[in-house]
Amino acid sequence: MNKKIEKKGTGQKKKKPLFLAWLQLRKERARLLVAIAGISFADLLMFLQMGFRGALFSSAVEFHQSLNGEIVLLSSRSRSLISLDRFTERRLYTAAGVTGVESVSPIYLNFIQWRNPYNKEIWDIYAVGINPEHQVMNLAGLQANWEKLREPDTALFNANSRSEFGAIAQHLQSGESVTTEINERQIQIRGLFRLSPTFGINAYLITSDINFLRMAPFRQKGLIDVGVVKLKPDADVQRVLAELRSRLPNDVKVMTKAEYIQAEVAFWNASTPVGYTFDLGVVIAFIVGAVIVYQILYSDVTDHLPEYATLKAMGFRDRYLLIVVFQESLILAALGFLPGTAIALGVYEITKIATSLPMAMDLGRIVFVFLLTAIMCSASAAMAVRKLQTADPADIF
Repeated sequence: MNKKIEKKGTGQKKKKPLFLAWLQLRKERARLLVAIAGISFADLLMFLQMGFRGALFSSAVEFHQSLNGEIVLLSSRSRSLISLDRFTERRLYTAAGVTGVESVSPIYLNFIQWRNPYNKEIWDIYAVGINPEHQVMNLAGLQANWEKLREPDTALFNANSRSEFGAIAQHLQSGESVTTEINERQIQIRGLFRLSPTFGINAYLITSDINFLRMAPFRQKGLIDVGVVKLKPDADVQRVLAELRSRLPNDVKVMTKAEYIQAEVAFWNASTPVGYTFDLGVVIAFIVGAVIVYQILYSDVTDHLPEYATLKAMGFRDRYLLIVVFQESLILAALGFLPGTAIALGVYEITKIATSLPMAMDLGRIVFVFLLTAIMCSASAAMAVRKLQTADPADIF
């Protein structure tokens, strides 16, 4: 009987710190609401910085992922999709002779001047010139419009383009014909495809390689930007890759499609200030949240110092009091994280609609931000309890 009572008493004692932590937080409701708002704001900032960073990388490689091939050829001086150099198409003919290669396809890429057909404003649009016979890209809407690319002076427009390029998608979907001017040449828009804009490209245009050279007379035929190598189903990718690297001169980079994607991500993450800026934003949001929680917990400890001193005089150890403060910090973390996540989901959706960037929340990001929030609040608690550890009941009374 005595053992049962002792176990029951022990169980109650374990619950007391959490109960006490919640009572202290609830007592000062205005302070509690300020803390929740501060943590929610910090979480929102972290979610936004990570969301923009994720959108940066995912949008930057959508073009790369759409390529219908296992190996990509680039000029050795090319750095990214917006920083390309050209190489001779003859390198593709060499690649076509390698055992295991099924087909090779050239792609022309360049910014060209697009005239908005409705307000006549001129914007730079990213034109993609491909051979319609090869079907070198897999994009939503593109498969149904291959035949239209064979017609002279025709192109397909990106339905995800930003509004400054004109309401092309709406007019086409309503059955209207759309004719515009590109580099002082009349072009008819015959269909739509979907490709997200990036931080360097606001809109895409896809046309045939012949039409591309007509739209961009400054480009020389035979000098291409990207070469796509499609392998036979039974081909060994690594063997073909090694043979291509041994046969082709150093003016061409030979990469797998996965390596091409990784190189684009590395460019935006390391070679531009954009990736660093978003990482710095997460750090700043973390520091802002930590300062807010520290101020709240420090004020709480200071206000309840006589009560803590009384508990010390009654025999409660510092460990018990430290647990109370740390539990307060974790309660604040949970209470602030929930509204912060809900607001972030709404802002993601608004940003996606306004910018057409692929802003998307995923479980990994939610878990990561929650862990950052818990660490942020725990670190603030660790700083706030220093005053509690130095408190002496004799000094208080």
